Amino acid sequence: MLLEDLQVVLKVAEFKGITAAAKSLNMQTATASAAIKRVEKALGKDLFVRTTRQLRLSSAGERYIPQCQQALLTLDQAKKNMRDDLDVIDGELRIASSSDFGRNLAAVWLDEFLEAHPKVNLKLSISDSNIDLYRDSIDIALRYGYPSDSNLYGFKICNVPRLLCAAPEYLEKNGTPKHPHDLAEHNGLFYQLKDVVNDTWRFTREEEEFKIRVLGNRASNDGDLVRRWCVDGKGLAFKSCLDISEDLLSGRLVKVMPEYKTTMTELWLVCPSKQSITPVVRLLRDVFKEKCAVILTRLVNQGLLDKKDIV
Repeated sequence: MLLEDLQVVLKVAEFKGITAAAKSLNMQTATASAAIKRVEKALGKDLFVRTTRQLRLSSAGERYIPQCQQALLTLDQAKKNMRDDLDVIDGELRIASSSDFGRNLAAVWLDEFLEAHPKVNLKLSISDSNIDLYRDSIDIALRYGYPSDSNLYGFKICNVPRLLCAAPEYLEKNGTPKHPHDLAEHNGLFYQLKDVVNDTWRFTREEEEFKIRVLGNRASNDGDLVRRWCVDGKGLAFKSCLDISEDLLSGRLVKVMPEYKTTMTELWLVCPSKQSITPVVRLLRDVFKEKCAVILTRLVNQGLLDKKDIV
C-alpha cells in the first residue's frame, strides 16, 4: 500500500469529495479515485459510501481513517526527526505572510534563502486573512501581533512601531496635520478585516492620549493596496514601519505628526506545533531577525524611529 494513496484517502475524508481533494493535491480526479480503489482493495473494505450527490465515510472508514491519520503523522515525525538529527536544510516549506510584508520584504528574503539552500522547496501564501495553520497545512506564518492561540509555538522577530504616513504630494495639496484633532480635515486610508474597518487611530504625547475616528473614502482587506494608495497621494495611512520602510527611506512617504507616539505591534514567526520547528525554520527565524534589524536600524539612523521603541 502506497503512502501517497493513503494521503489521498485522508484528503477525500477531509473534503468529503474526490474532486475537491484532488484539486487540493494538484492531481486529476481520476488519479485520486484510482488511489482510493487501491487502498480499499488492499483492505478488503469500502471506506466510503458513494451516492450520486455525496460521499461519506462507511463504518469501516470511520474506524480506519483516525488510525491511518495517526500512522502517517508518526511516519512524518520520524522523517523530520531524522532531518533534525542531521541538520539537513531541505524539503518543502509552506509559509504564510501578510500581503504587504510578504510581497515587498519576505518574498525577496526567501529568494535569497532558496539560492543559498537549493534543496528547499517553497510554497508561499500571501494573504491578510486569518490563516488556520492546521486547516491550511502551513508550516510557519509571519504575523503581526502576539499569538493568541496558546497551542501555537512562536518566535518573536522584533518590535514594530506603527506610523502615520502620507505622500509629500498629498500633504502639499491638503496640508500637514499637526495635532490628532486635525485628522478630521483629512482622508483616511483603512485596512479592513472582514466587516471591521480599522478607522480608529490612537496617539499619545507625554501623558495625554488621543483616540481618533478618522473618515475616509477607501478601505481594503489588502494591506499592500492601502500602502499603494498612500504612495499615490490618496490620503493618510496608519502602517507598520516595516511595510513602509522603503517608501520612507526613499521619500515616497513621510512620517506625519512625529511628536505623537503611535501604537506598537510585534512581528512573530508562528508554528502549529513544536515538531514544526525544524532546522530550516530555525535558520529562517535567524534570517528574518537579521533582515528586520537592519531595516529598523536604518529607520533609527534616519530619525524616523526612536531607538528605544525597537529594543
